Amino acid sequence: MSALALALVFAAAFAHATWNLAAKRSGGGLPFVWLTGVLSFGFYVPAVALYAQWRPLTLPDGAWLVILGSGLIKTAYALLLQRGYRHGDFSLVYPLARGTGPLLSTCAAIAIFGERPTLLALAGGAMIVASVFYLTGGAQLLHTDRAHLRKGLLYGFVCGCCIAGYTVWDQRAVAHLHLPPPLYDFGTQAVMVAVLAPFALRRRFEVIDTWRNHPGKALTVATLAPTAYILILFAMTFTPVSYIAPAREVSILIGTFFGARLLKESDGSRRLIAAGGMVAGVIALALG
Repeated sequence: MSALALALVFAAAFAHATWNLAAKRSGGGLPFVWLTGVLSFGFYVPAVALYAQWRPLTLPDGAWLVILGSGLIKTAYALLLQRGYRHGDFSLVYPLARGTGPLLSTCAAIAIFGERPTLLALAGGAMIVASVFYLTGGAQLLHTDRAHLRKGLLYGFVCGCCIAGYTVWDQRAVAHLHLPPPLYDFGTQAVMVAVLAPFALRRRFEVIDTWRNHPGKALTVATLAPTAYILILFAMTFTPVSYIAPAREVSILIGTFFGARLLKESDGSRRLIAAGGMVAGVIALALG
């Protein structure tokens, strides 16, 4: 991997962890998700316009149904992620979601598409499972004083299921239907905003209060979420995906560090070690 590609991937990982930290600190729910979705259009429109100058933006028949499916999965993910951040530690929910997503994507590829993983990939999956067990404290998770961790574990796992779902869905859409990635992602964002619009408008005073109380956090999510995606997209134009996919998961370590150090969450050392194990497992999955 070239130095430029590595710099782009690491910048994207930092941007991804940073916007998730802003989402955690906002303490928001549906109004925050809808607000950031609307604000992000200010970034997507020029990005799509610039991409159109490079390659033609054409969609095959039935593409909007594929975009709709991805948008619905990502809507569920965004709402569950916000709820998870409201009820669980950032350094628990974020690495769980990011770490289990690739593992579940591999399981889905095996079950649905008949793919056969190598021994290295299986070892990577086992490493992720072991890291999750260590991250959550193992058998101590059953103790009554760890009820809040169980809730964080549940949300992290469900978010990981959503990540696995849209990862497999999007990979097929881009690789097999050849949908232009910026237009495709812009479309899924439009679906999310449209689906949540009736609920957000009924809670418009909460949306207004969210903007008044958290303008910086909303703008951070609205700009850094698509920025992270565009950086990865650009890196993919001259670097194999097999190099980029595992490298970008360094965001797991960055996010866990943010939770342990910036938010002063408990079990910081344990979670950093577990996050490192997840990153190693994801790399093994990608290389396998």
